[in-house]
This record gives sequence, C-alpha cells and structure tokens, in this order.
Amino acid sequence: MNITILTYGSRGDVQPFLALAVGLQKAGYQVKLAAPHRFADFVGQHNVPFAPLAGDPEEISKAFNEAGHNALKVASAIRDYVNSIAVDVTRGAFAACDDADLIIHSFLFTTGAHSLARQRGIPDISIQTFPIFAPTRAYPPAALSSLPTGWMSYFGHWLNTQVFWYGGNSGYRQKRRQHPGVFSFDLFWPFDEEPPRRATPLLFAVSPTVLPPAREWTNRVNVTGYFFLDSPADYQPPAALTRFLEAGNPPVCVTFGSMIHRNADRIAESILDSIRITGQRAIILTGWDGWKGNAATDDVLFLESAPHDWLLPRCKAVVHHGGAGTTAAGLRAGIPNIVIPFAGDQMFWGRRVHAIGAGPRPINVKELSAARLTSALAEVEDNALRDRARHIGRAIRSEDGVAEAIRVVKSRLVA
Repeated sequence: MNITILTYGSRGDVQPFLALAVGLQKAGYQVKLAAPHRFADFVGQHNVPFAPLAGDPEEISKAFNEAGHNALKVASAIRDYVNSIAVDVTRGAFAACDDADLIIHSFLFTTGAHSLARQRGIPDISIQTFPIFAPTRAYPPAALSSLPTGWMSYFGHWLNTQVFWYGGNSGYRQKRRQHPGVFSFDLFWPFDEEPPRRATPLLFAVSPTVLPPAREWTNRVNVTGYFFLDSPADYQPPAALTRFLEAGNPPVCVTFGSMIHRNADRIAESILDSIRITGQRAIILTGWDGWKGNAATDDVLFLESAPHDWLLPRCKAVVHHGGAGTTAAGLRAGIPNIVIPFAGDQMFWGRRVHAIGAGPRPINVKELSAARLTSALAEVEDNALRDRARHIGRAIRSEDGVAEAIRVVKSRLVA
C-alpha cells in the first residue's frame, strides 16, 4: 500500500510529517514524503523516500514576518508566495502521487491534493498542526487569536475558511488556461459530504492536553496528539554543549527556529540584557537568523541547532516564538515556556500555553523589551507554574499521536 505525504514550509512544518512517515513505514506501508528540496538530507537520514519540491520556505518566513498578526496580510502573503511557485510545486507534488493509494496533505495542499485524489479515485486525509477548517466556539482561529470565545470565534473560523478558499483559488482559472497539463481538474472542498465520496478526515496533530477537542468537532475531527520525531538513541552532543551543561545550573534555552525578523538586532539585545539582569545561564539556538555579531560568554552559549527532545529536558525554561513544533517540544519537556510570537499561529499557541498554566502571557515580538522578558523569567520561577509544566509534560509524553493517526489511516483504507 503506497502513501504519499505532501507538506510545505519550514522544518517545523516538515518534521511532524517525517515522524508520521517513519511510523507508517514501521506499520508496513510504503511511504513517500514530498517537501521543499532543502530538507532532502534531513529526510534521507531517516530512510524515507523523498520527493523534492521547488521554492525556498525561508521566503515564507520573511513574508510571515512582514505580515505579523494581521490575518488578511498573512493570507495575502501566503497567496502571493504560493502563486509565485505554484506551477513548479504542483508539478512535483502531483508526480510524487503517481503511484499513491492514499494522499496525506497539510495546510497549503488542502484543496489541490484533495482535488487530485478525487480525480484519481483514491482517498485522502488532511492533517493540520493548528485548528482550522473546523468552526468552534471553544477556541478562536489561530490567525485571529484575539477574538473572544463564543459566536465571534465561530464566525472567525468560518471567515478564515472563506479567505482560504476564495483567496487561495483566485488565480486558478488563469493558471489552468496557461498550464492545462498541470492544472487538469476542477477544485473541490475536502470537508463536504458528497455521496458516494465521504468527507475527508481532518486530524489535528496537537495534544488533547493542550487543545481539548471542542464539542463541535465530535465525529468530525481527531485531535491525535503531537507527532514527535525523536533523535537517535546514540546522539552525541557537541563537546561545547556538554561542557556548558556540566559547568553550572540548568540554563534557559532560547530558540526562534526558522523565524527571520528585520529587527533581529533589537530582539537579540533585549534577550541578552534580560539574561544578564536575571543572572541566568542561556543556550541560544541561532537557527536561520544567526544572531550575527554576538560572542559566547561563560554564561551564554550559541549553537546553530540541537535536538529539542535531548536538550530541553536539560533546561530550566524555554523562550521561543510559539511555532507549533517548538511549542510541542517545550511542553513535552515539562518546563515553563515563554512565548514571543512573531506572526501566523504563534500568538494562538502562546495564549494556549498561558491558558493551560505552562507559562506567562505571551509577549508580542514588537513589544519585547528586556524589562518584559525579565518579568516573564521571574514568573517562571514560581513553583506552582513549574509543577503545572511538569504535569503537562508527563501527560503529553503518555500520548502517541503517530499511532492514533495510523489508526485513522487504516480505517480510511479499508472503508
């Protein structure tokens, strides 16, 4: 049985689906993962067949940064970037599905992959790393996280779906005329019941401890648990990291993943000032933005990256941007999370972290200062908060999101 998984974005958008691919392989399926070409080596390390897709997800990060938390600007940024690479990405993604018996797709492939599956007469499954396409009064939309719960949140979810459908497909007719060999079919919405075809299953790869299923999602949405890709059991950290961890008390980890910000110097200065004021030790994972020009000290270590599942349990707290994957790793580690959202769904996750008691209120990156972060670092010293973070970590570690997703895959293939 052949399964193709289609995903696009930063490492945080790819890694959960790689974890699912590995799990599906262990369950006996033939799996292919299609993702941006820059992740070829990463996927290859796990012996999963890879189909490279065009484009550079770093451009999405830049576009998200420019859009901030404005939902319409976020949608416009996504649309403009998708339109610029649509032909090449679509050609590569659809070729990756040539031998598929099932297509699993993430956010940016929601409509196109479903429509391809319909054309080929095969089932599909939608897996999202944040709540979308499922209106509820319980939570605001990820891109409109300031909305109050209740009818306004429900309307916001409906509005998000309309923007996604009409905005995302606005240029499809023109592309179909220009590239009939690529865009050869009509577009369909995955989540409508159209007998004899059933609605596409919708899975949220999120912990039910963090996002308890809403009443409106009964029989419509599976909140499976996070998809974790653990580092190898024989992982050996760099010598500098080992020495730093052994040299003193557990540090604070600072990581902004794939985020790129035009005010990176101001952000770095605020964080380093706060670390110095509070007398913390810190490990800073520099990611794509580099933290250029900052030198390590006895109390601050700079690393490009380190496996979160190995590093974070050895830290006392984590400061991050609120990406879905980093939030998952921080909560799983059972340590307080301080979230500094940049854009997109990150403020939503920052507010969920605070709502479940695993961290202070999120600090919008535009409002970040040494004083604000110093206050947040003092707040995470509270024993009750630290106990709550440990409890959440134990609960998440007891879940198995990949196994639950595989159960849905099996039911879809035999239906």
